[in-house]
Amino acid sequence: MDWNPAADEDQLFRVTVKFATGMAPAVSGSRWFRDPERNDIQGELAEWPVGPVFTLRTPGDQAARRAGRGFLSAIPVIANIVANIGGAGGSPFGGGAGSGKPDEPENEVDDFPVMWAAPGTLARTVPWQLDPGRRSEGYLTDLVLTSRRLLFLDEVGVLAEFPRESIAGARQMEFSRIGADMRITFADGSWIRLFTGAPRNAERLAEVLRGDVQAVPESALTAAQCERVARFMTNLSRATQPPVYTRYPSGIVRVEVGLPSKAAKDLVDVTWIVIDEMGEPTQPKPGDL
Repeated sequence: MDWNPAADEDQLFRVTVKFATGMAPAVSGSRWFRDPERNDIQGELAEWPVGPVFTLRTPGDQAARRAGRGFLSAIPVIANIVANIGGAGGSPFGGGAGSGKPDEPENEVDDFPVMWAAPGTLARTVPWQLDPGRRSEGYLTDLVLTSRRLLFLDEVGVLAEFPRESIAGARQMEFSRIGADMRITFADGSWIRLFTGAPRNAERLAEVLRGDVQAVPESALTAAQCERVARFMTNLSRATQPPVYTRYPSGIVRVEVGLPSKAAKDLVDVTWIVIDEMGEPTQPKPGDL
């Protein structure tokens, strides 16, 4: 997915995303596209190919899925016992699902819209390629945030773009698979819910979009910081996304990089360093967090 920002903008964040998937029993494995009256609008979305049709799971379905999840959750435990007997430490299965109470039961437990959009609103113009149910296996879509735009890309080029001023809000949705969902709300009140691969990705992207933290381009780093980042990246040849640079009020910089997770092919492990102006390791100062 080769892409470069225009001469009048800086790339701040790039991460692989897709529409989220429900986790609660009634909506597990499902997603819906709704208008504010909760009507299904899949058939109204211009040039979208036909996708899967989901229905809320019955109590019987839910009980069967809970039993299945209980059996599957025991597999890592058994496997780890076997591994430890053989002298191998750690879990080969990685982390589990997100936890905690839903923020919005009506949108996370009783229903699971990943698009909430009245006719003519911006959310209806996001690319259908974000939908795992409509694209081929292995197809990837990236979200790119620059100093003036939010874009969606595939391996060919730009699928859609939105000016920064059209984004009214963003938040991490913690009641989700590993806590990696986020919601982007447009200025017209429509919104989409995306899976970002890692809780840190969802949290950081939401903070940057809201303006809670200052994301800076690589060109804003000192020469010493650039040299330290280059050394840091030498050991991260499998990085899934470019470094994300956020500057704290004290002036120090946090550098975050995503790596493929061993837990699942669509998950990301985020590693980071915090450096001062000389590129030396440091810690956040009072007032930074």
